[in-house]
Formats: sequence, structure tokens, C-alpha cells
Amino acid sequence: MSLAFAPTAQAPSAPSCPIDLARYPVDRLDAPDGRRLVAEARARIAETGCLVLRDFVTPAGLAALQAQSRALTHRAHVEVRRTNPYGSGPQSDEAGLPAGHPRRRFLERSNGFVGGDLIAPGSAARALYHHAGLQRFVAAVVGADRLYEYADPLAGLVINVLRPGCTHPWHFDNTDFVVSLMTQRPEAGGSFEYCPGLRSATEENEAGVAAVLDGDRTAVRALDLRPGDLQIFFGRNALHRVAPVAGGRARHTLILGYTEEAGAIGDPARTKALFGRVTDAHLAAARSQ
Repeated sequence: MSLAFAPTAQAPSAPSCPIDLARYPVDRLDAPDGRRLVAEARARIAETGCLVLRDFVTPAGLAALQAQSRALTHRAHVEVRRTNPYGSGPQSDEAGLPAGHPRRRFLERSNGFVGGDLIAPGSAARALYHHAGLQRFVAAVVGADRLYEYADPLAGLVINVLRPGCTHPWHFDNTDFVVSLMTQRPEAGGSFEYCPGLRSATEENEAGVAAVLDGDRTAVRALDLRPGDLQIFFGRNALHRVAPVAGGRARHTLILGYTEEAGAIGDPARTKALFGRVTDAHLAAARSQ
């Protein structure tokens, strides 16, 4: 599930760029080593639905990302609510479904987010997110002609915070892929677990979802993510979760929001739930719809 490349003698990292460009040549994807990186990454994600690039950033880059994350995590808005694997709350309970149906199974979600407008321009996190080579690489891996940064001032670049006792329970994403980079691992717990291809565009496989919720681990894979690891994950059809965080240290992850749609801005209600606030950009986008 992970790829790790030996450094080459080419292209040392620029001081402002946290990416280990000697190991992961996303700045030269047309060169032989860049083409090899893309080919191996595409093969791996096609096989498992999840790609992990170990030590994607340099030690200095990781230290800068960690310092920035730790300085901002007290600003995280923690959303605590009960949700089913499809993102709906108990108010959406469908009376016609049996009690054990996964759409009537609600688990507590306690997830914290730091909005992107709090992450300073010129920071290592911004250098990572805006790196044109990284964006081209992600597009090549996920099979997109082109990717855009989110126009959303909060949801484009996000720090995800799971404090001790918090969890992101079993769920499906409403986007095709997610790009993230862990900056701090908790003392215990907090593992990323997923069931690749548990459902499809034509088959919801509700029995399979219910089995996982009941504790069946047959389809579950667990990742040992470490600080500095970049993850590209297809989560729309893969049931997944972050297990409860334990110990005295929080789990910190940067989420890099890219999309095939230019100008994407989130719904105000959903934005308020995730970040505790909305901006004028969200209200203007809602009025224009």
C-alpha cells in the first residue's frame, strides 16, 4: 500500500518547498524518474484504492509543517454529532428500513477542522498545497485531465485534528478522492482503516456494510501512517474510518483539497457544521445558485 523511493542526485528541494523532490520528483514528471513514479503510483492505487508515499516531505519540511499545525490546532472547530455511514444524522431515519440497516446505524463523529484562511501565506503548508508539480502528479494518479484548488476559503487547505477520545467513524466520502499528509501521530489508536471497493456505482452492498459495523474485520485493511506520509485515497466506494484516538497526543493531518471543478465552494450549512462559521464567499455562492 506504500511506495518509498531512494533519493536521486537530481533537483534538491527549494528552501520553501517541503516536498522531498529528490525522492519524489513531482516537479519533473516528464523525465524518466517522474514517469516511473506516476506509473508505480497508478498501479498501486488501482490495486488497493489507496496510495501512501512514505516520507514525502523532507525532515526540515516536516518540522515546519508540524510546528504550523501545532500552533493552529487550538483554533479547530470540533463537530460532535451522530451520523450513519452515508453522512446523514438520526433526523433522516427512514422508518421503512429494518432496525439493523446501515442507514439506521448512527455512530458518534468527533472531528476537528482548522479552516484554510487561518493557514498563513508563505507557510510550508501553503507551499505544499500550491505546488504545481504535486497537483499534476495527483491528477495523473487519479486519472484527471486537470485539477483545481478549491475556491472555498475554508475547505481548500485544512488541518484535521482528532484529540484523544475522538474518532471519525465508518463512512463513505462524497468525493472521489482525498489527498492528505499526516503531521502528528497519536500515542495510541487513530489508525486509518478501510474496506476497498465495498460498494460500487451499481451495488450498495448494504449487507457488507452492516457486517463491518457489526465488527466483521474480513474486508478491513489498516494503515500504519506516519508523520510525513502522503496519502491519496479513493473513498467514495470504500467504507473507512479513523479509529478512536487514545493517549495524551492528538492526531494531526493536513487535507489538500483538489477538484476537477473550477471555483468549487461548499454549501453554507455544511460549512457551518464543519468549521463553525461561514464566509462572505459562501453566502455569495449560495445566492448565485
